[in-house]
Amino acid sequence: MSGTEFHVHGPHEHAVEHEAQHGDMFAARIAVVTAILSTVGALFAYQAGATQNEALLHKNEAAIKKTEASDQWNFYQAKSSKQNLAELGATLATGEAADRMKREVERYKGEKEDIRKEAERLEAEGKAANDRSDASMHVHHRWAQAMTLIQIAISLAAITLLTRRRWLQYTAYGAGVGGALLAVAAALHL
Repeated sequence: MSGTEFHVHGPHEHAVEHEAQHGDMFAARIAVVTAILSTVGALFAYQAGATQNEALLHKNEAAIKKTEASDQWNFYQAKSSKQNLAELGATLATGEAADRMKREVERYKGEKEDIRKEAERLEAEGKAANDRSDASMHVHHRWAQAMTLIQIAISLAAITLLTRRRWLQYTAYGAGVGGALLAVAAALHL
């Protein structure tokens, strides 16, 4: 245009010029929120994986303790069988052989008591490990729920950029806050 002509800017040209000078603050805010949500979501995903692995380790420990307890109970049963045979021998034998069998019966009784205590200890350890596994899985589920809400918030933020709907923006923020609250519950083992 020459300097002598009069030119009127239309509303669109003014908006484009304003956008070029100042940028789209709405989009910038949503982009920053999306980046923050993505970072927080990655942390939640890590925690979810860590607690799931912890639960699996405890479950494995519980299985090992249960197997060890079962072995002890089998050993206990074997000692009971030997004790029963010694009792039978004491009943059928006479003299020194009967006395020796009675001592064997008492020895087996003592050994069985030690074995029983060990089996019960191993069962208790297995139950405790199983309880820890259940608690870790509960926390894992909280982290996974938190991550799901963060992913929903990110998706809503993307739709907000496309539609420029404020209600979607606030819904995205709400989903993000919900995810954060679930993460707090997970961190507190609630």
